[in-house]
Amino acid sequence: MAATTLSRLQLLHSPSPTNIRPSLILSKFHLHHTPRKFSTTPLCSTSDHIPQVKTKGSIVGDLLDYLNESWTPFHATAEAKRKLIAAGFHLLNENDEWELKPGGRYFFTRNMSCLVAFAIGDKYSVGSGFHIVAAHTDSPCLKLKPKSASSKSGYLMVNVQTYGGGLWHTWFDRDLSVAGRVIVRGSDGSFLHKLVKVKRPLLRVPTLAIHLDRNVNKDGFKPNLETHLVALLATKQEEASLEPKEKSNASSSKPVHHSLLMQILSEELSCDIDDIISIELNICDTQPSCLGGANNEFIFSGRLDNLASSYCALRALIDSCESPAALSNEHAVRMVALFDNEEVGSGSCQGAGAPTMFQSIRRIVGSLAHEYVGENAFERAIRQSFLVSADMAHGVHPNFTEKHEEHHRPEMHKGLVIKHNANQRYATSGLTAFLFKEIAKIHNLPTQEFVVRNDMGCGSTIGPILASGVGIRTVDCGIPQLSMHSVREICGKEDIDIAYQHFMAFYHSFSSIDRKLQVDY
Repeated sequence: MAATTLSRLQLLHSPSPTNIRPSLILSKFHLHHTPRKFSTTPLCSTSDHIPQVKTKGSIVGDLLDYLNESWTPFHATAEAKRKLIAAGFHLLNENDEWELKPGGRYFFTRNMSCLVAFAIGDKYSVGSGFHIVAAHTDSPCLKLKPKSASSKSGYLMVNVQTYGGGLWHTWFDRDLSVAGRVIVRGSDGSFLHKLVKVKRPLLRVPTLAIHLDRNVNKDGFKPNLETHLVALLATKQEEASLEPKEKSNASSSKPVHHSLLMQILSEELSCDIDDIISIELNICDTQPSCLGGANNEFIFSGRLDNLASSYCALRALIDSCESPAALSNEHAVRMVALFDNEEVGSGSCQGAGAPTMFQSIRRIVGSLAHEYVGENAFERAIRQSFLVSADMAHGVHPNFTEKHEEHHRPEMHKGLVIKHNANQRYATSGLTAFLFKEIAKIHNLPTQEFVVRNDMGCGSTIGPILASGVGIRTVDCGIPQLSMHSVREICGKEDIDIAYQHFMAFYHSFSSIDRKLQVDY
């Protein structure tokens, strides 16, 4: 039995309220409870040469594996890196000079939480466009404070920061652990970047018994995010055995992190505690991602926003250029950009607010120009480019339908949601929505549309940030979901495969459709 299949069997048999009977375990390529047949017959004449989109089947099983590996943006990026290398993509270093060629497949990472991958068409010429799907790797979570160790009432506690706009009450009474990156001193004195993930439950943020808060159901649960979210690690033992005193030249007698936690990390990393130089850890829910619902039609998981979009985009790029001849008639560059820190505004070195993607486009154009020096090759390439900003969308909640605009209530299993906002909280325009829907129409893929009510505020995405950066045409879209920003979210299984097929169709068909549209001529 393959390792991935074994892990999925263990996942499905794990004790959880979403446990699935063995009789319901399905192959990763036969996961649809009611298979939707997507026609690949073009709806326009054969003279338009719309490429056929061929897919291998459902990607839902692979998505579950990806989610269960990707507890943090670091792990999500590392897993994406592994898949790209296995698919024949070449790893680049931003510090080196790039030597690229048509037909090549490449990628690079930044901070190990941001990734840009691209495949160059065999018929690329200087000034050709870039067809990009962009998403983000981060999700709202709790993070360890730089000094996390504290003690209360005989317990060892771990102090946390809130990251992003999470539904923090959902983090109470969950089986939690830690994951992230650690800087370790090597035997030769070098400093090594390592990822760590402690899979067993280590932490818990307990709620207060109702007997001590009789009005909680009437007045609502309103925890203080500074004092009530402190996570419980262990009962306090003798200071001498757990918290050794600092050296005489230390500025404080208190440790930065509990020695017990550091010991667990050192065991996971197979190193000495003294060799751990720095840690950057998230608090993570240990319950695995799985199928749920009476018909196994849902995905129950943390971090669907936005790892579901990230995986669909990544997989579509890999599969769209898998065969040796896949890029033989391609004039454009196909690209995926996965950014960190979207949940806090994208204003970081590894976020969409940094010029990472556009710097890479400029470098690609320059590398492929060789001795040819044309007029504004980068700017001409941007004019012919198109960006799909993929971020999860608000599906209509059956218990709160009034929160949605009456005529824009996206449902599960009915396709990608195109997001509109007149005040540019989303980057979609009439033209970009048309082009994206035309791709779906030709390939018989369903789409939906969303606009927020006028009496409610509207969230945003990386779409407007990237669109305004250099003026690239952009559409905002997403897979509909419920429980967004909860520790445990839900989306429809079918929508994952629809999104994957839509992104595949985008890579294959956009050039053929775009050349028919005339606007600024």
